[in-house]
Amino acid sequence: RVRLQTGRVRGSFLLPPGDGPFPGLIDMFGDGGLNESRASLLACRGFAALALPFFGYEDLPPIMKDLNLDYFEEAAKFVQSHPKVKGPNIGVIGSGKGAELALSMASFLPNIAAVVSINGCISNTATSLTCGGLILPGLPFNLDKISATNSRAYDIKEALEDPLDPAYRESRIPLEKASAHFLFIVGEDDRHWKSSVYADIAVNHLTEHGKTNFTLLSYPNAGHRIDPPYSPFFSAALDPVLGVPVLGGGQLKAHAVAQIESWKKILEFLHLHLG
Repeated sequence: RVRLQTGRVRGSFLLPPGDGPFPGLIDMFGDGGLNESRASLLACRGFAALALPFFGYEDLPPIMKDLNLDYFEEAAKFVQSHPKVKGPNIGVIGSGKGAELALSMASFLPNIAAVVSINGCISNTATSLTCGGLILPGLPFNLDKISATNSRAYDIKEALEDPLDPAYRESRIPLEKASAHFLFIVGEDDRHWKSSVYADIAVNHLTEHGKTNFTLLSYPNAGHRIDPPYSPFFSAALDPVLGVPVLGGGQLKAHAVAQIESWKKILEFLHLHLG
């Protein structure tokens, strides 16, 4: 386990035992800070995994604000050029905002061969993302569509604006440009936003462009935070952008099953496309 302070990149790089070379990947969550849990499990299963925070950690911005793809490109180059990584192709796995950034990396950066998107959106959300000379505006939340619940958490499922609205066309991530293979994982009872709808849009969009480089796994009664097996079930969690507790959705047993089953599929997918 190597704590990373290379150029602008921060995080933890976790390596399997032995000389390698190992398939490399980047792992991102959307709630800020450094989360090593999934990357460490992936390292135990033979992957050189970089747990990559992009705000709320060390000298990174304390809150998520305008992002630049240069940061994620620098992280990708670190993994690709590491002597224990079997490059140049690597994978990216992300949850929530991390999934959205994984899709952006595959669409704009070379040598991204496999992407696992867990309950992500198909547009750049909340804050702008600069990709070279192109800026993807953040698809906004409509605060008038947020409702309070008896549990003192907020229901924000309807708050994110429609990514198909022509007014927000420029926020869409151009998935058709990617050569990566995609694994979309969604919880059908996600209360954070409409993950199932976004995944269907992504699959239809790729199909319209003649692509077959995707797999969609959809889990009934699973919520937003689909983590590795036996992780805690979060019925609500603090949203780092809105600053309030929000519902995650899902039913305990069904969500647990989704975590177990999707983890098997994630490992199969990554081994297949990264070697």
